[in-house]
Amino acid sequence: MHRSQSLRAGLVSLVILAVFLTVWHLATRGTGATAGMDPEYAKLMGLTATQGKSAMPGPLDVAATLWGHLSDPFYVRGTNDMGIGIQIGWSIARVAAGYLLAVLVAIPVGFLIGMSPLMSRALDPFIQIMKPISPLAWMPLALYTIKDSGLSAIFVIFICSLWPMLINTAFGVANVRKEWLNVARTLEVGTFRRAFQVILPAAAPTILTGMRISIGIAWLVIVAAEMLVGGTGIGYFVWNEWNNLSITNVITAILVIGLVGMVLDQALARVARLVTFPE
Repeated sequence: MHRSQSLRAGLVSLVILAVFLTVWHLATRGTGATAGMDPEYAKLMGLTATQGKSAMPGPLDVAATLWGHLSDPFYVRGTNDMGIGIQIGWSIARVAAGYLLAVLVAIPVGFLIGMSPLMSRALDPFIQIMKPISPLAWMPLALYTIKDSGLSAIFVIFICSLWPMLINTAFGVANVRKEWLNVARTLEVGTFRRAFQVILPAAAPTILTGMRISIGIAWLVIVAAEMLVGGTGIGYFVWNEWNNLSITNVITAILVIGLVGMVLDQALARVARLVTFPE
């Protein structure tokens, strides 16, 4: 039954994709913004011959550009001319650094908040004030104090990844079934042993949910952060291609960003399923 439902869902997804690509292809055919335009002016504006039919590139143009990027993703020809694989690598490295720092802070603090009502009430005002602040609002302060664009981007990823993990960890720890905790106390299990052998396994699905939310936010924010700080990364790649008026490359980068984000999300979703057990 489950397999049949998955097959039908896959077929519906393929139909939706086919309809979307067809509409996109038809919308970008015919006379467009470059019709009758002087070829030299069109070239100056960054519109290639394949884009001359319309102001917006079609799916075939994007597919051809994407294949060109994937066929040689790691070239370096200059400061502003690097393969998309290198740009993605820089972004993933920054996300990984900031995300791991957030894990090291959020999970222990979340455990402390979840296990101690006193600390929960004491830290709640600070969390409620800091949580709504946009991560990018920290960028000017980070650039001023750290004075390094790459480290500033990592700091922003740390900030945006921290809150979902911390809140979900605290919630999961605080809502472990009381029966399990009472059994641990009856058996005179120590605090640290109880935290690792009883609370952590019980709260793991909720913690992984927070980590999954955090990785999605981190990947979203790194693109905006790299647009601001420049240099390297997929966000800088998008901004640089926009400055070059290469809309095809912008759409290609957007597609790659979405695919990488999906892979990161599904990787953590798989880990979450591994630690989720029916009661």
